[in-house]
Amino acid sequence: MNNDFYSKSNKMYNTKMMKERLDFVSSHMAKQLKEYEDSTKNTNLIFSDLIKAIEDIVEFLKIDFEERGISPNQITFSTDADKSVAILGILWYSISFTMRENIKPQALFRNGNPPLFCGRILALNGDFQKAAIDITDIEYPDILTCEIASLYIPASKNLPAIMKLKHSGNAEYNLSQEECAKEFVLKVIEIVCGGGFYHEENCEVQ
Repeated sequence: MNNDFYSKSNKMYNTKMMKERLDFVSSHMAKQLKEYEDSTKNTNLIFSDLIKAIEDIVEFLKIDFEERGISPNQITFSTDADKSVAILGILWYSISFTMRENIKPQALFRNGNPPLFCGRILALNGDFQKAAIDITDIEYPDILTCEIASLYIPASKNLPAIMKLKHSGNAEYNLSQEECAKEFVLKVIEIVCGGGFYHEENCEVQ
């Protein structure tokens, strides 16, 4: 009789403990899912703003280059069918923008601050429409070798977007969500097109 009582009590205790632990997991995942869904909506909106910003920039560059005697046909812009990848060509430079990696809740690690669950827009060096790379199936370690900068979009529209430039380490640049798309594109263009290439040389001493 006592053994039966203790067995039932132990079972109830174990069931209660299991429920508490699983409730914690469910609550944690539900919160992540909500932030993921909200940040994805914001990221989609801002990527649409980014496409519009590139269209405006392309029109300006075509006029400006033509005035300098350069064919405006050397300034190009295209998107994929679902408008999740945008390709900008400026003379010999190609820049890709994509938001396709936002397929699950992911957080931005921040030194001294709690992680921020957010969407991400990547700026990449090169034309990924022509490259032999499927950007829908590419792994992060490979794609990040081409990263120029990233724009992180939080779930709340009241929080700033965060721009991180690959060459500046962990530095964060806060941008209003109203202006972040244009500022991000302009900064990436400045980084890519503001430099140049050197001829390759054999530096070995004979």
